[in-house]
Amino acid sequence: MQATMYRICIRGCVTERIGSALEGMRLETGEAETVFIGEIRDQSQLYGLLDRIRDLGLELISLQPELATAPTTDTTRRSASGTTHTRKDL
Repeated sequence: MQATMYRICIRGCVTERIGSALEGMRLETGEAETVFIGEIRDQSQLYGLLDRIRDLGLELISLQPELATAPTTDTTRRSASGTTHTRKDL
């Protein structure tokens, strides 16, 4: 099974000390929420992180898998009027 990147949003500012309980996750703090971003190998690891969030009394706002980005191909062409058009093919 391939690891998936996840964004876990928590209400409020979480300190580095509390954030360290979610090892392997990068911490991004904002004014109203804290976001943890990191690779999660499987559902067992995901549920373990969610259990820690609950045990620490943190309020979960959202949990989102990050979509893998496919390479894009830019196609640039110039119209008869001289306007440049760029198209991204996925």
